[in-house]
Amino acid sequence: MLFTETLRDRLEATFWARHANPWSAGTRFLALPLLMTAVYRRDRRLLLATLAFTLVNPVLFPPPARTDSYLSRVVLAEREWLSEDRGTTGTDYPNVLNLLNAAATLYALVSALRRRRAGTVLGTLCAMGFKLWWVDAVVRETGVTGEGPTGPAASSAESSAE
Repeated sequence: MLFTETLRDRLEATFWARHANPWSAGTRFLALPLLMTAVYRRDRRLLLATLAFTLVNPVLFPPPARTDSYLSRVVLAEREWLSEDRGTTGTDYPNVLNLLNAAATLYALVSALRRRRAGTVLGTLCAMGFKLWWVDAVVRETGVTGEGPTGPAASSAESSAE
């Protein structure tokens, strides 16, 4: 059992380290508009490709050399937030933003199913706005700053700066 827990911890750490790559967070943010486009157009291939990409995205990119970019800090803050058992939904701020996000996403989905372009776009933009607001609030509340470059190149850069 201890081996399983240790393995789980390592896998979780690997997941978060790779997901902290700004390319992972940045490209994942495009998933909702692509999903809504697929539903609106009734495009199964786009839907399946987007769902597959969303599943593999967190481990698709290597761990970043530095984690002080905004998108890396978003992922690290989310990890810290979740490790503190603060949840992602609720009536407290900022978790209420995820409830609003869910409502906006549902509105966008229903609009896409009914092929109402304006509702699909509006709902998707609102959902993305609420998600950005939530992650920004989590970054601010956790105080996550990330780390600058590490390794030999960073050490030589620091030495030359002194």
